[in-house]
Amino acid sequence: MNKQEQLYRLIWLSRPLMQAAEARVEQALDGTGLTVRMRAVLEILHVHGDATVPEIALKLEIQRQYVQVMVNETLAEGLTVGGPNPRHRRSTMIALTPKGKRLIEEVITRENHIVQRMATGIRAEDIATALNVVTEMIAKLKADAEDQSA
Repeated sequence: MNKQEQLYRLIWLSRPLMQAAEARVEQALDGTGLTVRMRAVLEILHVHGDATVPEIALKLEIQRQYVQVMVNETLAEGLTVGGPNPRHRRSTMIALTPKGKRLIEEVITRENHIVQRMATGIRAEDIATALNVVTEMIAKLKADAEDQSA
């Protein structure tokens, strides 16, 4: 396989990789009451702190309207709470509740154990190379999309 064919194959393997990862994340959520999309909102807030729906959407790189549905689910379960946003009157600031913080920390701990098991037998250098290649591909695909729309 030449370089172009390998890159093409890598791009197409990203879909089954994400499907397998999502299925495994879903399994790890058993018993938590969380869905994969609720988990995504909690993780963004855990890593980045309080945020508005548009800010969460930007971090997840998905539409704001879809994120609003996801946030509504976390609000309904008492995992997040909406509060005033000093920067914008109409855009609510979303924050983790203590229950949401405990739950996402438990989920992340579970997932870290899974990732640790997966890392067995894979060289750190190979992981670093994969990260570099995927990061570069994302940047190039986004730049190409911007060039095409300009």
